Amino acid sequence: MAKQGFMNSNNLGIMQGRLVNSPNKKIQCFPAKEWKKEFGLANRNNFRLIEWTVNRHNLYLNPLLHLNKLKEIQKEKKKFNIRIDSLTCDYFMETAFFLEKNNSKREKIIKNLKKLVKHSQFLNIKFFIIPLVDGTSIKSKAHENQIIKLTKKILPLIKKNAFILFETDYKPNKIRNFIKKFNNSKVRINYEKGNSASLGISFDEEKKYYDLIKNVHIKDRKFKGKTVRLGLGNAKLKKIINFFKKKKYKGNFILKTARNKQNFHIHEINLNRDYILQL
Repeated sequence: MAKQGFMNSNNLGIMQGRLVNSPNKKIQCFPAKEWKKEFGLANRNNFRLIEWTVNRHNLYLNPLLHLNKLKEIQKEKKKFNIRIDSLTCDYFMETAFFLEKNNSKREKIIKNLKKLVKHSQFLNIKFFIIPLVDGTSIKSKAHENQIIKLTKKILPLIKKNAFILFETDYKPNKIRNFIKKFNNSKVRINYEKGNSASLGISFDEEKKYYDLIKNVHIKDRKFKGKTVRLGLGNAKLKKIINFFKKKKYKGNFILKTARNKQNFHIHEINLNRDYILQL
């Protein structure tokens, strides 16, 4: 796939683990045994961009957590000509820091998050994504305050031209107000229409915070339903892609699509890529 047009091989990537089997049968999980294999698969299928992911499951098997293993990641990046611009930290969502009552456990989570931020920047990862959706949606002012407090502990570690991006299921106006509370240009938004489509939130409202978006996940979901193949849900992706094109968006798009039930992962990803490129 040649680099051309608004969306191309340089800015259309995949979420880590989508080209291989999931180690815990979930839709998204770090492939501890096959992460190196996936670099080769990505290269052979004309992808040049992977978004790394960190989960509670197999946390300490993730080389990103170990300073002495970062060279392994660099080696695979160089060998297969793959960039890693962003990190989705599902670990934060799965541990639910702001719900943790045990002080020692909470401090351990903070320690791991700081380590991930530091190590990410050795690899020139620019976007550190914290999801606050589904089971870890913000439910109270106290939760929100805890998240802001934690983020302020991490922000001094964020280098120039790098960002913490939140992905939340807040309604559009509330999202903008939430980001404003940090009063810091390094805190911005990771946009994912799939989740908001499942909640019935209109893109006409979401586009009002376009100026805060630094990274985009491409996913489709049914209203009040699960993730599905692109075009089979309620995300209205054509309208979104046209808007981003009109705005001359220069960031990345990451395919975070449904898995194939028969484990034909490469076939599924290529179907979804073809669909989004046709839009």
